[in-house]
Amino acid sequence: MAADKGNFTKLIQENKKIIFKICNSYCSNKNDRDDLAQEIVFNLWKSFEGFTWDSKFSTWMYRIALNVAISFYRKEMRSIKFSSFSEDLIVFEEATDANIDVENNLSLLQKFIHELNEIDKSIMLLYLENKGYKEIAEITGITESNVATKINRIKTKLKSKFLNN
Repeated sequence: MAADKGNFTKLIQENKKIIFKICNSYCSNKNDRDDLAQEIVFNLWKSFEGFTWDSKFSTWMYRIALNVAISFYRKEMRSIKFSSFSEDLIVFEEATDANIDVENNLSLLQKFIHELNEIDKSIMLLYLENKGYKEIAEITGITESNVATKINRIKTKLKSKFLNN
């Protein structure tokens, strides 16, 4: 059990950004993010013994973490409007019109993604992480062709929201 605990801890540390990104995508305040992160790690630990290494650890971790996040979101019935990026992730530069435009567009994109339903939000989170359609399909449990269709529809919806804003 000690070796499993050490291996688990190491894998969580190596992949902790997955947890942070999912928590930031599904929760708007720090307390909720902390609660969700704790719930995700707990569920990963409970399921770790059954992990068969048939897929990459990160794929398995995304699947568990997204399922926990969606359940958490539904259970709390939160109306997530917007959550900002952590200041640790943003490098501040001299303010220019171009920087302000990029920052505004990123804020709008994040706002629009938060308005998506749970599965679409999950798909876009994975897509923005440069996951391939196959891996997104494995994580979300939908077919690869359905992933492609959903991504195209979501992109169209997001583009429309940008144009109308």
